[in-house]
Amino acid sequence: MEEKKVIVIGGGLAGLSAAMSLAKQNIFVYLVSLLPAKRSHSVCAQGGINAAISKNQGDSPILHAYETIKGGDFLADQPPTLEMCLNAPSIIKMLDQIGCLFNRDENGDIDFRGFGGTLFKRTAYVNSSTGQQLVYSLDEQVRRLEDKNKIKRLENHEFIKLIKDKNNRARGAIFQNLHDLNIFAIKADAVVVAAGGLGLIFGKSTNSYACTGVANSMLFTQGMKLANPEFIQIHPTAILGEDKLRLISEATRAEGARIWVYGDDKKEIEFPDGSIRKCGKTNEKWYFLEEMYPEYKNLVPRDIAAREILKVCELGLGIDKKDQVYLDATHLSDETLKKIEAPLDIYKKFTGEDPKKYPMKIFVSVHYTMGGAFVDWPATDDIDRTKRFRQMTNIDSLFNIGESDYLYHGANRLGANALLACIYSGLVAAKEIPRFLKRNSNDLKENNEDLDKEIEKEIELEEKLKNKLLNQKGDENVYLLHQEMASLMLKNVTVKRNNKDLKDTYEKLKEIESRIKNIELADKSLTLNQTYIFAREFPYMLKYALAITKAAIKRDESRGSHFKGDFPKRDDKNFLKTTIATYNEETEDIEISYRDVDTRHFDLADRTYQKDQKIPDIKNYKNYEKVL
Repeated sequence: MEEKKVIVIGGGLAGLSAAMSLAKQNIFVYLVSLLPAKRSHSVCAQGGINAAISKNQGDSPILHAYETIKGGDFLADQPPTLEMCLNAPSIIKMLDQIGCLFNRDENGDIDFRGFGGTLFKRTAYVNSSTGQQLVYSLDEQVRRLEDKNKIKRLENHEFIKLIKDKNNRARGAIFQNLHDLNIFAIKADAVVVAAGGLGLIFGKSTNSYACTGVANSMLFTQGMKLANPEFIQIHPTAILGEDKLRLISEATRAEGARIWVYGDDKKEIEFPDGSIRKCGKTNEKWYFLEEMYPEYKNLVPRDIAAREILKVCELGLGIDKKDQVYLDATHLSDETLKKIEAPLDIYKKFTGEDPKKYPMKIFVSVHYTMGGAFVDWPATDDIDRTKRFRQMTNIDSLFNIGESDYLYHGANRLGANALLACIYSGLVAAKEIPRFLKRNSNDLKENNEDLDKEIEKEIELEEKLKNKLLNQKGDENVYLLHQEMASLMLKNVTVKRNNKDLKDTYEKLKEIESRIKNIELADKSLTLNQTYIFAREFPYMLKYALAITKAAIKRDESRGSHFKGDFPKRDDKNFLKTTIATYNEETEDIEISYRDVDTRHFDLADRTYQKDQKIPDIKNYKNYEKVL
């Protein structure tokens, strides 16, 4: 039997999980990434990974699923979210077995901390460097398989185009070496995209500069649908900086750090229950989240915390009347401070102030995308389950996982669910791909000569585009165009939105798009030419920005991270739907349509975080599919 080959694009947690699992099933894997795995953005995830492993506190995977669905303002399809949470305990066990050094309690068991959007302690952690330790653990497994010639790694390479056959199936990909700009193709039976987030579209964010959204945007222009692009998570606690924003992990608040400003009893603010109350007492510390949400305190979901911080600053109560509030860890014990040493060290390194002695100054920041590639998810008991394939896009043989898919978080992600979703989706794709290849083995026997000729044409086209860009004349600077785009997105398409500004933003983005043809590069060399790489990526960042903005214009409601002042309420009648963005190649326009959300397991409820909230019973649930 001929050996099957799969390309995995992206070397973070999702990509490593998929590559490891596929290789263990004797499928040869090309693992292609922009950076070495240990420099992927996954290592920046500090807080932990969620799993309901109850320690006599009444927690369960069902409760984890419900709180995830509620945290996402009921926009997530419920079957995939439920199955992710049901599989979470076994994923923690697997990570423990392969050597991830989770913190332990006094009995030697894995320790768990609280996190946003729940009253349970279900977040396993490694002090405040959980993402790094998970990446290192999975990377060791991949290295073992690489040593057995089951995985071939290509680092410092960028995906630039999908290879499709005449039946619109993914049959490989075209890549570019970032060192010498060499363009080449790899043929495969399936392609898995694990390309991460898109923070650079907004300029300043907590994301790595490698998080551009470009891979998904390229695929978007090749026919892959996007889902829920308008949902961008704003993290409530980041350090402001001239170059970028740096995350101060939710772990700090989980371990007891408190958000406050100095109060002013002459000013009033609306509380979550609709009442109008004074903004604390003048010149005294006002712990506004604790007062507004006495049960959850500083661990309300991120979208809620970010909006409350912004409201307080808009009232002129920020530090020195600026857009900053205090995050205070000075009262914590030395033992507790050790658990959050990494974010405290980051703060000290970039501000020069010791957060153990002085409260940190923080503000909100673009952090994560809940939207991404539209992927299929047949539920376990769907009658067509065997004919459909989880994590597969609308392009056959093309799978999408991790932050670059849309499935698990709805309109807002709960903290510490990101690492879980990355690993889980990677394992799911690795289970589905062999099944897809077996079921479609005859259809995939494309005439290799025809495919090779098509690949030659595509490489020739990409070489022409490269030379054209390198030699293009004009008066536009790509970095200045990016600044214009990012400034618009950051100002009008983040915490608070309104249709007037969104429509203005869309028109200005289109105007920027018309100027791309006038970009001229200062560096025209073929070696380590970062300006060329950025200029080649920029049109795709802009295309994704247009998709985000257009989807935000169309969604006339407020839900999760999408808060529109013109429509401040959630509208389940008209918008309990997944946004689907499709690129029309003929008109070069972005078309928006909608798909009903699958709510088969839990009834809808108001998304409040007050006392005595009833958790509904689960419906239509019999069993689930295990990934381990």
